[in-house]
Amino acid sequence: MQSSSELFPVALISAEFRGDLSEDVYRLKPGNSPDFSVELALTRLGRAGHADERGVPVILLPGSFSNRRFWYSPKGIGLGPYLARAGFDVWIAEMRGHGLSPRNQAYKHNRVSDYVRYDLPAIADFVHEQNPQPAHWLGHSLGGITLAGALGGHYLDQRRVGSATLFGSQVSRVYWPLKVPPVEWGGRLLLKRFTVLSGSRLKRGPEDEPIGLALESLRWHGLFGRFGDAERDWWRGLAEVRVPVMAVSAVGDTQDPAWACRKLLDQFGSATREFLCLGKKNGFSSDFGHVEMLVSKEAQREVWPLAEQWLRKAPLLAAESEVGSFEQGPGIPSERSSS
Repeated sequence: MQSSSELFPVALISAEFRGDLSEDVYRLKPGNSPDFSVELALTRLGRAGHADERGVPVILLPGSFSNRRFWYSPKGIGLGPYLARAGFDVWIAEMRGHGLSPRNQAYKHNRVSDYVRYDLPAIADFVHEQNPQPAHWLGHSLGGITLAGALGGHYLDQRRVGSATLFGSQVSRVYWPLKVPPVEWGGRLLLKRFTVLSGSRLKRGPEDEPIGLALESLRWHGLFGRFGDAERDWWRGLAEVRVPVMAVSAVGDTQDPAWACRKLLDQFGSATREFLCLGKKNGFSSDFGHVEMLVSKEAQREVWPLAEQWLRKAPLLAAESEVGSFEQGPGIPSERSSS
């Protein structure tokens, strides 16, 4: 079978029309990580009959226990279809072992570090090959954390990133018992008895998560833990990131509270930053929750249009910041805040 890419083997596994949308599903086999069995599924959404009118690329990253259906329901509803109908070139990524991406040989050892170092760069390269424009990246929860790690670890080329949007993503919430070494060690020994965490049993979502992610989280939140891998400190590296970034939190999100989402945003060195907190006190119809901020009728009416607005204005704001820096000289990055 002929590859759809000159970078590495890529198979087009389906090409369908879904109402007014076109859906192309690719399976990438980048071979860039120690586990050569890894294959990644990418779903490309566009407007049916407008194949030659691809707009600016947007890459969507689901959170934990989730897959592409978080962004794109079987009925063609979701932020993905919304942006495709607005003229964007939409790509929905599924990490190794999730959704249409088959489980790799070392599945139970998969970590965010693998997504950050290997999977996101491969996805970025393929999307850029298909549509050589700076891509906007949007991640929810763990998807946003992965995106932040890839930027902070400098695994993504900032010149190819139009903007970054983090929905309900943070790494600063403290779990004090894990700061006690015996508790962390005990938790690690307990988790190593399992292969996966079941999303259905835990009532967290349709997908399982490999136990490697849970063990990595224990390390991050341990006494001497840090947000990074063995080679790089992703948290410190965020201060060197210059792409436009927006963080979206929700008043009703008890899993990833607004203050922690704001702290992640503040660590970015970007001159163009926006913070949005979804709640009644800020003019929204309800106090959105962790999932409801993107998957609800209220989100469809109130949040999706704001996301589209950000994607359209982020490059303009970045250009203004560059001009201002050139005219005024170096200074403290400005921050535009929405609350």
